[in-house]
Amino acid sequence: MDNPLAHLNQIFAVTGPVFIMVLVGLLLKKVRLIDDEFINTASSLTFKATMPTLLFLGILKADLDEALQPALVGYFCLATALSFAVAWLWALRGVRHEDRGIYVQGAFRGNCGIVSLALAANQYGDYGLSTGAVMSGIVIVLFNILSTLVLSVYSAGQSVQVRPVLKGLACNPLILSVIAGLLASLMEVSLPGWLMVSGEYFGSITLPIALICVGGSLSLSSLQQSGRTALGASLIKVLWVPLIFTVLAWGLGFGGRELGILFLFLASPTAAASFVMARAMGSDGRLAASIIALSTLLSVVTIMAGLFLLEWGIGG
Repeated sequence: MDNPLAHLNQIFAVTGPVFIMVLVGLLLKKVRLIDDEFINTASSLTFKATMPTLLFLGILKADLDEALQPALVGYFCLATALSFAVAWLWALRGVRHEDRGIYVQGAFRGNCGIVSLALAANQYGDYGLSTGAVMSGIVIVLFNILSTLVLSVYSAGQSVQVRPVLKGLACNPLILSVIAGLLASLMEVSLPGWLMVSGEYFGSITLPIALICVGGSLSLSSLQQSGRTALGASLIKVLWVPLIFTVLAWGLGFGGRELGILFLFLASPTAAASFVMARAMGSDGRLAASIIALSTLLSVVTIMAGLFLLEWGIGG
């Protein structure tokens, strides 16, 4: 069996750059080199332009027979739906009525498009990027539907509005880029070399900027005000969900790169988009920000520990 210290070094080489960029964003916001206006503008740029470019080119360059894994995507979506249901049932036991929507969303909605995708790309190269892009594009649909449902139930003065949800999904740049990439790959579209290189330059700025924005958006002051509720949702998201569903996936026969990517997507911290949706639905933004901050901090430990167990324990 290989030296576990060598595995730890390899794992830190994968996770370290991702979480260091988040820390850089936190520090840059602290010393006021970036502000909320920059974060909003940069987040909009990555969401509407650079990340769709990255996803489209990642799928276009990939071997679609490898990137499109129906069993993997199906299992991940099922795990997401079950996580949502269990978190909601648990919230009925000991979470205040007005906090339940935020709690449930924070417990199941992961930062797949940024943190998970960056980790998958670092760990598995082009395969991780292309497979992760397909998973991200599909699960975004499920995230938005389930989040709208639970927030509508517990947000004052809000009701479930089907049309805005469907319109948002139909116009979502990430979903559209994944569909376009799949269609272009199936049609064997070939772009000129100069256009591919230009697109790769543009797409390559996505993950660094997005991770810096995640760090700049973290609110440590809000974290101090939410305490037990934020901790409960964060532990479900970054500990219990990846532990239970990764072990179950292993028992069902998933292994190798597929199991690793599945773990990285299950173990991602709460998505920053949950704060935006919570505010838009009239819920407590401070609690949402606390869950994002705490789950991100905890995920540094849980993701490294999980990768170590996968690489050295199961893989060894």
